[in-house]
Amino acid sequence: MKRTSFSGWLSQALWLISRAPSIWIGYTLFIGLLLGAGRMSLALGVVLSVTSLFVGVGVAKYTDLKSSDGHSVSLYWAISKSLPLALLAALSIVFCWFVFRLIANIYNEEWEKIAQFFFYWEFTPENMEDKSWRQLTGWLYSSAIVALIFVLLILTTFASWFSYPLMLFKNYTWSQAKEQGNKAVTRHQNAMYKLLGFLFAVVFIGGGMMPLLTPVLYMLVSTLMYVSYQTIFDSD
Repeated sequence: MKRTSFSGWLSQALWLISRAPSIWIGYTLFIGLLLGAGRMSLALGVVLSVTSLFVGVGVAKYTDLKSSDGHSVSLYWAISKSLPLALLAALSIVFCWFVFRLIANIYNEEWEKIAQFFFYWEFTPENMEDKSWRQLTGWLYSSAIVALIFVLLILTTFASWFSYPLMLFKNYTWSQAKEQGNKAVTRHQNAMYKLLGFLFAVVFIGGGMMPLLTPVLYMLVSTLMYVSYQTIFDSD
């Protein structure tokens, strides 16, 4: 029986990753490229970051089905199922972020930064030369770390930790997913506090000290989101 606890979720997530290492390595390398490309603009960075995070939940579902039930599902199925909702969530967050930035830019009369939200080429020699490997990866993935922290804050305040998997796997509306997710969080407060505390600590410390591991952090958050949902809601 699966344990509804933080330690149980963490062990299940690591077990799930170990069951399909080639899938997760490929996923991590691919989103590593996507997260780095996000430096072209904040809008693009947020879209790629949020989409990568939530598509990872679909990949976790795929590896779970392959390892436990032997279902003949494909990786394409997992991506095509999760991608539309992940993009919708990403675009919604980008819109909210843009409105906030727009108000701030207008107030500070920083008109040029309005357009830079959508495109701002930073892959220049000035930004990339004379930097250590750690400094370069920190610069490359800084937007991805900020986006990940922002998503975690959104999920713990305005939405629910379980909102995305409930909408994806049970076809709940956003309000239904938020309501049912918050009820689950209330029932399992101790485990959720430990889980979220662990994630924030890992993202802050890992993203700051070892920025090269940012794609791995995304993989871990996606997998934990899936296994915690799976143990509570028993999605088929």
